Amino acid sequence: MCFSGCGFVIICLMINVKKLNGADIVINAELIETLEATPDTVINLVTGNRLIVRDPVPDVVRKIMEYRTKINSERKVINPIEGFQRQ
Repeated sequence: MCFSGCGFVIICLMINVKKLNGADIVINAELIETLEATPDTVINLVTGNRLIVRDPVPDVVRKIMEYRTKINSERKVINPIEGFQRQ
């Protein structure tokens, strides 16, 4: 989820999940340590916080993969032989 024009560009670098009460919450995918598939999905963060969300584990994993794809696709690939001339 990306909110354009709001001044919060960092939101584009996070994932959106739904809490049990139906409220949307945006979390930093880099902080996710583990996911637990109990009757509800439990997201354990490296900070020690735990979030219980409605989204099933496969959906959260898909969102994390989409996030990682977006982050890695924007990275410029360095060509190690660019500018190299044989003598």
